[in-house]
Amino acid sequence: MSSTSTETVRFDTKIAVLLREDLEPWQRLNVTAFLVSGLGPTVPEVIGEPYEDADGVGYLPMFRQPVLVFEGTKETLKAAHARALSRALPRAVFTSDLFATGNDRDNRAAVRAVRTQELDVVGLAVHGPRNAVDKVLKGARMHP
Repeated sequence: MSSTSTETVRFDTKIAVLLREDLEPWQRLNVTAFLVSGLGPTVPEVIGEPYEDADGVGYLPMFRQPVLVFEGTKETLKAAHARALSRALPRAVFTSDLFATGNDRDNRAAVRAVRTQELDVVGLAVHGPRNAVDKVLKGARMHP
């Protein structure tokens, strides 16, 4: 990554969210927000510096690179989940069961109650080398 402001910044890594295509619009937004919230604390190098406006008001730091959002079928999600696991990429998962829970404790219990192969994954966030993330997302398409 370049330090000059006139050069195009190209990242060696990719942050991607894959959503199941049959989610309602509010679910897509909710799932995306939940999924990316897990990456920052786990992969701190994806977080940039804090922001400040011209008046000196500070704002929280955010990801230092774009988050690409994709969609796919239930089968695409299942395959992407398996590929993310096989590549040991940092990942966050959102299952259909989480729509019925209302807090972090119950969310974790809902995921813990289901075997890996049987998870009904409706959203997946991954971070890693561009090529590896591209392979995880095989069959997915950019979110419209």
